[in-house]
Amino acid sequence: MNNITIHYSFSSHKCSEEFNLQLDAETLEPIANGDDPEPLPVWAKLDYEQCPNCPLTAETHPYCPLTANIASTVVRFENVTSYDEVQLEVTTSERRYSQETTFQRGIGSLAGLLMATSGCPHTLFLRPMARFHLPLATEEETIYRATSAYLLSQYFKSREGDEPDFTLNNLHALYKNLQTVNTAITRRLRGASETDSTINGVILLSIYAKNMPLVIEDSLEEIHYLFSHAPNDARGECCSLSVIELNGLACIHQ
Repeated sequence: MNNITIHYSFSSHKCSEEFNLQLDAETLEPIANGDDPEPLPVWAKLDYEQCPNCPLTAETHPYCPLTANIASTVVRFENVTSYDEVQLEVTTSERRYSQETTFQRGIGSLAGLLMATSGCPHTLFLRPMARFHLPLATEEETIYRATSAYLLSQYFKSREGDEPDFTLNNLHALYKNLQTVNTAITRRLRGASETDSTINGVILLSIYAKNMPLVIEDSLEEIHYLFSHAPNDARGECCSLSVIELNGLACIHQ
């Protein structure tokens, strides 16, 4: 399998930066490409503002895997502020995304990808979403993608004979832990960055993490409307679909 490449390009009157993230196609682990600063900064050490729920030790992990993975981003955006406008382009093997946005949203999108693939124990559950990365995702899109990915993981868990969690109870706990991580990472960055762009990018992610448990507790009502008109199989209703070719076009006929 070929490696997965995701290219981020930031262009503004203040700076132009490019990030070429390569992931192992099977494990989705990042492949080193020389972008990270050498040596890593002091604020990337594991015991610098270490997350209170971190299961790692400095003896086995001298550096925080999450912070180490975003260190290059922090260093390269020291001269911009949150609300500076930027033209963002994200290119994958399947498609290209282009949008004028703010640095905090663009950096938040990149940071979310870097955090999910960093190897931090509390972000591992997000790693499968990196395979189908959606830049600048809205909160509603994040809710949909996170819950869908989690439920799919529970399906595979069930197939392997383990007890699945279709009630989303554990997803609630995972996001509570992620909220703690984001808060601690924000504290790290306050001592590392001269501007607020990267900090506010992580804060945006923290807001999503904070809201997710509330959304789950509310039975995902924010996206319930998407399924309110779906066919009700319980009443024995079904759709008979056939494909008809008309003037070279394939259309669905019910």
